[in-house]
Order: sequence, then C-alpha cells, then structure tokens
Amino acid sequence: MFEQYPWQNVTGPQMDPFLKLVNPIQGKFTAAPATASVSWCQLPFYTTIALVKVDDSAWPSNTGPFWFLAKQGRMFLLDGSSAPIHDANEADPIKVTEANALDYLRFFCYFVHGDEGPFLIVEDINHQALDQTKLEAATRSVIEGAVRPAAFEGRTPEGAMEASAMVLYGNALFSARFSMTENGMIEMIDDEPVAADLPVKKIKPNY
Repeated sequence: MFEQYPWQNVTGPQMDPFLKLVNPIQGKFTAAPATASVSWCQLPFYTTIALVKVDDSAWPSNTGPFWFLAKQGRMFLLDGSSAPIHDANEADPIKVTEANALDYLRFFCYFVHGDEGPFLIVEDINHQALDQTKLEAATRSVIEGAVRPAAFEGRTPEGAMEASAMVLYGNALFSARFSMTENGMIEMIDDEPVAADLPVKKIKPNY
C-alpha cells in the first residue's frame, strides 16, 4: 500500500534509537536492529509527520507490519481506531485541501476499521484485495462496470469537501460518498451496495 509515495529506509546507526521509540509494539512485539526493516514516507497532508512501517523477519508469520505516524520522536501507533490519527492531526496540525483530499481519504479508510476491517478504496478491478483467481465471469463484469477512480465532488456551502469512491468492506463492494473537513474529520454520508460475497484476500495492517 501507498507505493505512490517515495519511501526511505531507516538503516545503520539510525535503526537502534528509532526502535527504542516503538518497542515493545503493542506491549509484546520487539523489533530487533539485526532483523527489523523500517521505512517511512511523507504524506501530502502533513508537514512534519511521516508514515512509518515496521516489520521484523524474526516475528511469527503474519505478525507485522505495524504502522505509525511519527512526529519528532512522538509515535502514534495506527491501531484500527480513529484516535491516533486525530491525535496526530492535532499535533501537526493537518491541512486537508482540495488537492490532497483523495490522498487523505485513501489513508484514513485504510487505517480506520469497522468490525469487518478496513474500508478499502477500490479504483480498478486489479485491487490486491480482490482474489482474481476466484472471481467468476459474471461477478467480474459487475465490478468492472462499477469501479472507477475516487473523485473529488466539490465543497458544500458550509465548506466541507465531498468525494465519491467505490469501497470494499469485508467481502462487499459499495458506492459511497464522503464528507471531509480541513482538520481531518471524515464521514460516510451515503452508500449503495454493488456486489456481495466477493472472494477477497486479507489486506489490512496488523494490530
């Protein structure tokens, strides 16, 4: 995820002090300098906060990666709730604009979860969460006819930004509309079911 951003690796003498900021992750997982992989990228809606990905080859299978927002030594573990994102939004502070609103929507929906996991923004049939090997021809046709790039829809008279997108939640695909504020609040204001019982792969951050 987020391959569109330029990522940088944390290596050498930078690794140990960085891991001291995050260990133990969730109080039980320790990333070791010899086996950990840490990378970070800058997101367009933050000025001083980076998105950080931490994994460790010594952890049990399917344990990582874990994701953080980082600001000058302060780490916000992304745990599926909206709280760490809103805390980071206040710390930066965030500035959602018409130019970066869709980037923020994709980020927020990936890291804030319901009972069925993330709200994945699906913009083409080749999304990695869709199990292509199990998609029947009729289902594929329905999805291909429905999916489209996320779109910025303008502002309300009150100044809120609105966007539309196709959302995969659990194994169901929806056409959804969202309302966003400049300080990072997002609300799904409408949704219509498109397809259900889809063959999906688990795509979500671990926590």
